[in-house]
Amino acid sequence: MKHDVVVIGGGHAGVEAAMAVARMGGTVALMTLRGADLGQMSCNPAIGGLGKGHLVREIDALGGVMGLAADEAGIQFRLLNRRRGPAVQGPRAQADRTLFAAAVRRRVEDEPKVDVVEGEVVSVEPLDRGVIVHLADGAELQAGAVVLATGTFLGGTIHIGDRSVPAGRMGDRAATRLSSWLREVVPAVGRLKTGTPPRLDRRSIRMDGLDQQVGDADPVLFSFLSDRPVARQVSCAITHTNERTHEIIRANLSRSAMYGGHIDGVGPRYCPSIEDKVVRFAEKTSHQIFLEPEGLDLDTVYPNGISTSLPEEVQEDYVRSIAGLENARILQPGYAVEYDYVDPRALDASLALRGHPFVFLAGQINGTTGYEEAAAQGLVAGMNALRHVRGEGPVRFSRTESYIGVMIDDLVSRGVLEPYRMFTSRAEYRLTIRADNADQRLTPLGIEHGLVGSARRAAFEAKMDALARGRSDLESLSATPAQLNARGADVREDGRRRTAWDLLGQGGDGIIAVRRAWPETAEMDADVVAQLRITSLYERYETRQRNDAETLRRDEMQEIPPNFDFRMVGSLSGELRQKLSERRPRTVAEARAIDGMTPAALVAVLMEMKKAETRASA
Repeated sequence: MKHDVVVIGGGHAGVEAAMAVARMGGTVALMTLRGADLGQMSCNPAIGGLGKGHLVREIDALGGVMGLAADEAGIQFRLLNRRRGPAVQGPRAQADRTLFAAAVRRRVEDEPKVDVVEGEVVSVEPLDRGVIVHLADGAELQAGAVVLATGTFLGGTIHIGDRSVPAGRMGDRAATRLSSWLREVVPAVGRLKTGTPPRLDRRSIRMDGLDQQVGDADPVLFSFLSDRPVARQVSCAITHTNERTHEIIRANLSRSAMYGGHIDGVGPRYCPSIEDKVVRFAEKTSHQIFLEPEGLDLDTVYPNGISTSLPEEVQEDYVRSIAGLENARILQPGYAVEYDYVDPRALDASLALRGHPFVFLAGQINGTTGYEEAAAQGLVAGMNALRHVRGEGPVRFSRTESYIGVMIDDLVSRGVLEPYRMFTSRAEYRLTIRADNADQRLTPLGIEHGLVGSARRAAFEAKMDALARGRSDLESLSATPAQLNARGADVREDGRRRTAWDLLGQGGDGIIAVRRAWPETAEMDADVVAQLRITSLYERYETRQRNDAETLRRDEMQEIPPNFDFRMVGSLSGELRQKLSERRPRTVAEARAIDGMTPAALVAVLMEMKKAETRASA
């Protein structure tokens, strides 16, 4: 059977890759060890967060699956950083894992251009124009390109105490033969690890007296096509570890897979196991635990905050030392999983493997962690794999225009030392690439490349028309400061006329000021006004950041003189001066790849270089 693309892996990266190919009109075989596992949430049953929520919005803006599935399955929605500016706010949802998987599988099954094929892939053979994918049972699939989205299954090993078994997750076998093939093809293969906490029986938890975390009264959803939650909303209980918990863990550290020397892979610093927390934060007497329900009709609870690789009997002891969990029953023990990954510097910006343009990689195989990072890479790898088959150039995402671009640029230019997670702090242009405007930034690109269907396109165009009309209406209303203050708008008496658009983005609540000054604006659509307020608020910063971005794009290949003294750049931090002086980047592009470098710092370097040129020519 001949397909345009074969996608290996039925996780979030694989699903988004396959669906992207299909939306663009290509045929795709989605390979998975078990078809029933499509859309499964292997770890925490939650989607989004800071940085991660931005990625989900961008996936949705490009016609992807994850946002719609999360909205359909969400049982608690919270906008993180609500008290801060929109640029650093991130939508998050606790999901019913059964509903989420069903929402994903339904969309895959309803797509006629996606063939779900069960089986184990053992190798990929290159052809003059494409590949042959070899399965363990001797079957073959021929395609123009392949996307490897293997998750934690590639050489996966589960560790519980001193017990280790080959597996990609609990109950599923590892892709060991495919791992052997990849190590022959790519020399830059390493090991990473992640972990998961024990799952608890809700019926054995004493909820009385535990704090409750409720969802937002006005939930912010992921998809630009959603308007309200579908599933019943619930709260999460909160408890804490204590001194007794920590004593049990300290007494058994040598029995932990990580501390017992059974694991070589590096884990994520920002999501440490409970053993790491007790060791690294020895001064702390407690750590917070969120008791997150895994579903409305499931009795399984995910205790977020106590990931572990300790033996099962130790897990039971420390869990039962925690308030509310005195009689808790463990349904599945926590474990660490170690797996193979490819140094992402072996990829180009299209996520194609250098030297093997028919092979694309997405997800944990690239050194990332999390559903959201994997899904975003899958979408990019899928669309570029099909474009490669069609003889078209790749689509590259700029870090100045998307979080997807930030992530891919970080991966392919800097590599990883630990599993990569998206944060808003990684994005230099976060004032302009916000979660609220993901569709305005990326849906036109999705339309251009056939990723966006007719319904989403119509909804987007209607929204853009409404925003344009709303802005025009607001810009047509103006008044003097005296007139505005007389109407209760409270502006500075500087003699400058202000439009309703100017007032909307001022500090404080601009919407209230506009409605006081022009009561007729109360009839405008609330969602349109809310979006226009954010745009007005950030517009002046957007102009500045666009100018900085354009300067960098124009100058990034400019060479830095070998004797350039970075100490002369007064606005640089001491850390950046030291890094630049030690590494001696040859070009502005190389300087940009240094950890901690910001657009403002690069602009400062460029300005000092120009000053040095002027002094030298004088």
